[in-house]
Amino acid sequence: MRRERITKAVIPAAGMGTRFLPATKASPKEMLPLVDKPLIQYVVEEAVSAGIRQIIIITGRGKRAIEDHFDISFELEETLKQTGKAHHIPGLRKISEMADFCFIRQSKPQGLGHALLCAKHLIGDEAFAVLLGDDIVDHRTPALKQMIDVYERTPAPLIGVQRVNDSEVHQYGILDASQAIDGLHKIDHLVEKPSAEEAPSNLAVIGRYLLIPEIFEMLEKTKPGKGNEIQLTDALNDLSAFRTMYGYLIKGNRYDAGDKLGFLQATVEMGLKNPTLGKAFKTYLKGLSL
Repeated sequence: MRRERITKAVIPAAGMGTRFLPATKASPKEMLPLVDKPLIQYVVEEAVSAGIRQIIIITGRGKRAIEDHFDISFELEETLKQTGKAHHIPGLRKISEMADFCFIRQSKPQGLGHALLCAKHLIGDEAFAVLLGDDIVDHRTPALKQMIDVYERTPAPLIGVQRVNDSEVHQYGILDASQAIDGLHKIDHLVEKPSAEEAPSNLAVIGRYLLIPEIFEMLEKTKPGKGNEIQLTDALNDLSAFRTMYGYLIKGNRYDAGDKLGFLQATVEMGLKNPTLGKAFKTYLKGLSL
């Protein structure tokens, strides 16, 4: 069983962001501002705080702004110096120095599974993390750190889950789990977006995974499914046939920031926690006539 440290993470960011049109017509969904940072920066910071050192971001057409955000902008820094705003520069440099960034361009969106395959040559024979850029989890212990701590005790593929209402199971991949061991749910099967009547549980897969390199072999054998896309869920089901796989119940408030309502909820709650804006924002909200 593998017990090596997990130092690489893949963040798929090549999707078209259709749920946010027209805002995402010419701007990446991952760059939508959540209070004072783009969505994807929250996810990168979570990965880095969990010990990740190499961030592999899968991008696509129209996603150049993501690469620019995590790069150094000498022109901007020079302008800041000339306008007496050089105090911003250390914070901007910190963004590009958080980790070693690598960007891979997915020629066309062919599903989450295909996006991971694009990173195969950089992962090699190592366990690695996957974080979806529009899932924001707020907790004093970052979600990925929670999972890595578990993996170091129980080195097996791990999928982050949270419980959802029965009325919401049709929006998620749902665990069919046979037993719970030390807080881990042993996965028998994953069911993609079942009806409430067909759902085996209310344990929903969210955008956090710890995977082993064998997943690439499964993905290469996976035939395109709905939307002619290679589905990660199908490959995970194949992997579970010969490797024990667990669902881990992540602690924290999770926001689906790829959904308009979820994005607004995250904006309000993260805004209230912001050390600079929170107090004034709370006063503003209390003054609204709702």
